[in-house]
Amino acid sequence: MGSMQPELSWPFEGEVFPQGLLAVVQKTVSAGEFPALTVIHDDEGDWLVSDGVHDPSDGASKLRHLHHVVDLDPSLARLATMPPGHVAWRATRHDVWTIEEWTYPDE
Repeated sequence: MGSMQPELSWPFEGEVFPQGLLAVVQKTVSAGEFPALTVIHDDEGDWLVSDGVHDPSDGASKLRHLHHVVDLDPSLARLATMPPGHVAWRATRHDVWTIEEWTYPDE
């Protein structure tokens, strides 16, 4: 399938998220109702942000510019250096991000 934004390849210049970078963001996160607790940079170069609690499928997520999510939670900015095929997670908004390798679960 490939990235939804092939013109914005990683690593990012200056190790910061580009202004126009889109991500699939759970609506509870983009509305500020729940913190981002899981961030995936998949092996195709796409970014997914969820609250780690609710099911992000079936219309519960939407495309947003990632800088809007970083504006809500500046700790996400340090994840710009996370390579494709990795996930960052934390238990609460105040915890440090843990980064691990990640792949889509077998369906």
